[in-house]
Amino acid sequence: MKVFVAGLSYRTAPVELRERLAVTPSKLGCRACRLKIGAGLSEVVLLSTCNRVEIYGVATELNGNVHSLFSHLTSSPEDFQAHSYVHEGAAAVRHLFSVASGLDSMVLGETEITGQVKQAYEEARAVRLAGSVLNRVFQKALQTVKEIRTRTSIGRGATSVGSVAVELAEKIFGPELAEKTVMIIGAGRMAEACVRHLAKKGSRAILVSNRSFDRAVELAGAFGGRAIRFDDCVNAMVDTDIVVSSTGCPQTILHRDAIEGVMRARRNRPLVLIDIAVPRDIDSAVQSLDNVYLYDIDDLEAIVCENVRHRQQELAKCTRIIEESTTEVMARLEAQERRGPCARLGAQPAWGLSSAVAVGA
Repeated sequence: MKVFVAGLSYRTAPVELRERLAVTPSKLGCRACRLKIGAGLSEVVLLSTCNRVEIYGVATELNGNVHSLFSHLTSSPEDFQAHSYVHEGAAAVRHLFSVASGLDSMVLGETEITGQVKQAYEEARAVRLAGSVLNRVFQKALQTVKEIRTRTSIGRGATSVGSVAVELAEKIFGPELAEKTVMIIGAGRMAEACVRHLAKKGSRAILVSNRSFDRAVELAGAFGGRAIRFDDCVNAMVDTDIVVSSTGCPQTILHRDAIEGVMRARRNRPLVLIDIAVPRDIDSAVQSLDNVYLYDIDDLEAIVCENVRHRQQELAKCTRIIEESTTEVMARLEAQERRGPCARLGAQPAWGLSSAVAVGA
């Protein structure tokens, strides 16, 4: 049995390509099931975040074109091979440990990815897509994260994508940020991080809009903000200075025409839009409007680079811990493999990706 990972990330593919493969949390289990059956995998865990889409799998043989796996996630005719990567065996395990620890993140040492990895694993385990191999690998990954947080300071002061969005707003408005009205669209982890960091900056006018109004009320109330019904969020932008959008919607929610109407109503006062969703929430065409300033998740990378420098010295410690964990889990997997075929009775037939392509066609 061979463990592998095939994926795209912010390091290899721009957001307009990543969003074509993005899977919403509610569909992770369904898409992973389709992937397992279509590609003939023994086990699979599907991870989809704003910065990466990765397929962790187990197969008896890795023969064929691994990159064809992506055809099971999208109907797009795009060839993702030039933007993707594949790791097998220890390299795949090492990559997962780095991802889960935030060492492969745009924001070095960020902690949100750990929760996303855990959620992806739990979704797969709930529908029995993770078996003896991936259970062991992912459980060890989460243990390794705890060890890194305990033994190093890589996460000390580490910022999330949400907090970087707030930092961008602070760079634009300076000390006046606290006087500005900010609207957060969405109420997930990144949206919550935005609200939390805005509150720390002293922002007194925070609006939260979400499809679930109860969730918007809950999040806004926790930080002294005000909830806005989702259908009213565009109208509320007339009196808003900064909009941070972070929903899980698969389609664009803010179109050029709507923002054009907002700008007329606000008499062309500047409006800053920060889109940290993948797929993107905001139509890129709004950039053509006067006094509208749009930033997407790739634009945050410059700020991230500034925040990374002081944590670089901790990387060597983290790498040693990951190497120790990788060696340990690979030894256990090899011992499990030596125990014979009885441990693999539930495995699928050998993975031939030539047939996988036909199934996914």
